[in-house]
Amino acid sequence: MTLRANWSYPTAVKFGAGRIAELAEQCKAVGLKKPLLVTDKALAALPITAAALDQLEAAGLGRACFSDVDPNPNEKNMEAGIAVYKAGGHDGVICFGGGSALDLGKMIALMHDQTVSVWDLEDIGDWWTRADAAKIAPILAVPTTAGTGSEVGRAGVLTNSETHKKKIIFHPKLLPAVTICDPELTVGMPKFITAGTGMDALAHCLEAYCSPFYHPMSQGIALEGMRLVFENLPKVYATPGDLEARAHMMSAAAMGAVAFQKGLGAIHSLSHPVGAVYNTHHGTTNAVVMPMVLDFNRPAIEEKIERAAAYLGIEGGFDGFRAKIMALRAELAIPETLSAMGVEASRLDELTEMALEDPSCGGNPVEMTRENTRALFEACL
Repeated sequence: MTLRANWSYPTAVKFGAGRIAELAEQCKAVGLKKPLLVTDKALAALPITAAALDQLEAAGLGRACFSDVDPNPNEKNMEAGIAVYKAGGHDGVICFGGGSALDLGKMIALMHDQTVSVWDLEDIGDWWTRADAAKIAPILAVPTTAGTGSEVGRAGVLTNSETHKKKIIFHPKLLPAVTICDPELTVGMPKFITAGTGMDALAHCLEAYCSPFYHPMSQGIALEGMRLVFENLPKVYATPGDLEARAHMMSAAAMGAVAFQKGLGAIHSLSHPVGAVYNTHHGTTNAVVMPMVLDFNRPAIEEKIERAAAYLGIEGGFDGFRAKIMALRAELAIPETLSAMGVEASRLDELTEMALEDPSCGGNPVEMTRENTRALFEACL
């Protein structure tokens, strides 16, 4: 099977090994003449980034790059990026990297010429209508990890550097005009990033599937996304050069982001504050709290998980599914508890308040209260 295709859902996706060679062509197709490539500090020094910039330069599109991006990007990173964008007279953004670079690139494209604060565009009600849509720059996305799915999403996550709270910033025009999914770009990921990003994709699919809202399309995508992760994440972790498995993981990541239109839940509402306060890797944090959240939600989701287990070929219903998650975590060397990631019991009250403010908690199958959320954090410690 040749894993190469052009998709138009949910945006124009150019999928397949080697398709990064089309970057300059796709920039020109959306009218860009002077794009700014936004990536992270580690990626900026790697050959895949140099090759992308070489391609842009050869096509007469310059070779401008901004890489001052923290693992959990904040408004200071955004302001620095906007300064570079304006000084260079750029007309669009190429988001090149993992979730951090994708999210920050989107924020630069969104905010470079707005009069409102970025915090006024949080994903609450119709707050997105406060932005001047005509002033949002075109976005191209090139993921180099397989987890976040931000390359096919209409939002970005930004951490407030003063309050240490993660906020989801939404606008329909943050959906990239073109996304290039080239599995060859993910081969060089460190093993712990392969593991963490892969578990992020699983968390997106699992939470979307369990969310109580009505969205059968998302539910179906989430179910198949889980299958792809269970079958392919162990393969790419053990054999980094397995391009077919890498391609399936890229698909699963995009599917998770499409599926979570249906909602997220306690996995994300716990991991967002932990990541903001302790600067932990988002996907890895999701993986740590996943089994405890399954237990927490069991009364509301047991029947759903039994149906999923049957589809996925997992015996033992809910308990079999949970055991599969535990085995996968062990295989990927995921820390067993939040304590192992440095989270302190003395900060649980603060983390609980932040979790209850996180928009993800509204999609959890069991209503989250101060009491049960704190108890859930304690279980995760």
